[in-house]
Amino acid sequence: MNTNTQHYLSPHASSVSSAEKSTEDAPNNKVWTQRVGVPVWVTASPFIILHLCLVSVFFVDVTWQVLLLCAFNYVWRMFGITGGYHRYFAHRSYKTSRVFQFFLAWLGGSALQKGPLWWAAHHREHHRHSDTPIDPHSPHETSFWWSHMGWILSNEHTSTPWESIPDWADKWELRLLDRFHWVPGVCLGVACFLFAGWSGLVWGFLVSTILLYHGTFTINSLSHLFGSRRYATPDDSRNNFFLAILTLGEGWHNNHHHYQSSANQGFFWYEIDISYNILRAFSWFGLVWELRKPNEKALTHRLIKPLEGKALEEVAARAALADVAPTPQA
Repeated sequence: MNTNTQHYLSPHASSVSSAEKSTEDAPNNKVWTQRVGVPVWVTASPFIILHLCLVSVFFVDVTWQVLLLCAFNYVWRMFGITGGYHRYFAHRSYKTSRVFQFFLAWLGGSALQKGPLWWAAHHREHHRHSDTPIDPHSPHETSFWWSHMGWILSNEHTSTPWESIPDWADKWELRLLDRFHWVPGVCLGVACFLFAGWSGLVWGFLVSTILLYHGTFTINSLSHLFGSRRYATPDDSRNNFFLAILTLGEGWHNNHHHYQSSANQGFFWYEIDISYNILRAFSWFGLVWELRKPNEKALTHRLIKPLEGKALEEVAARAALADVAPTPQA
C-alpha cells in the first residue's frame, strides 16, 4: 500500500497493478455489512430520514428568496466537494494556505458527505482500483444502485483508510473536522432557518442537500456508464457534458482519470468547468496558486482518436506558450 500513497501526484498513474486486480483479495459481492451490534439501517438512518423529510416541501411557502437560497447553497457546496474535497484534498491539484484549506474543508463538510479526509481517502482508493472488483463503487463490478449510493450507506466503508492519506494525517484541525463532519451541515441548516424560517430550512438546506447528494453520486455511477471516451484509460470513465453542467465540471470524467492531478477537468475551451473557473478567480486574489494543468504531452498521450480542428490548434498554442514561458510540470 505504501508504494501507492503518492498516486494522486502522478498524472498518468495506472489505476491498479496486475497483482491488485486479483479478485482473491476482493469480496465476492457487496452486502449490507454492519458493525458489531449496530444494524446498517441505524447508521444509514440520517440519510434516509433526510429523504423522507422531502415531503415537507408541500407544507411550507415557496418564494423566490428560498429558491435562490437553494440554488446558492447547491452551487457553493458543490464547489466545496468538487474544488475542495476532490481536486484539493484527494488530488492536490493546487496549493493554498492552511487557513483557506480549512475553509474548503468546512465548505465541503456542509454538503453532509462526511469528512474531507474520509472523502479523499476513499476517492484515492477508487482511482487505485477503478472499475475492478475492489473499487468501492464501480457500476460494472457491482450495480448501479451500489455505485450511486449503496456503498456510502453500507458500513463497509465507514472508517477512514488512513494509509491512503499520509499527507493529511498530521493536520489536527482536519482530523477534528473529519470526526465531527456533521457540524458544518448542522450550522448551515440553523443559518437557513434563521434567515428564512421553515421555508429556508426546507428549500435552502434540505432540498439543496438532497440535490447535492445525487448530483455528486452521478459521477460514481453515470460517469462510468454514459458518455464519450477521449483517452484509453484502464477503466470505463467517460466524458459527459450534462453531468459536467450538473456538477460544475466533474462530468469530464475520462479527462480526469487520464490526468488525475489536473486542477481543470475540462481540457478545452468548449468543455465547461465552473469549478476550475472559480479556482482561477481565487488565484487572482492569492487564495490559491500553482494550479496544475495538462501540458501538450499529457493532452495527446493515450488518445483513442487523434485530435482535429480547433482542439489540435489549442494544443499547439499551449505548446508554443510553454516554449516561451515554461511552467512547472505536473
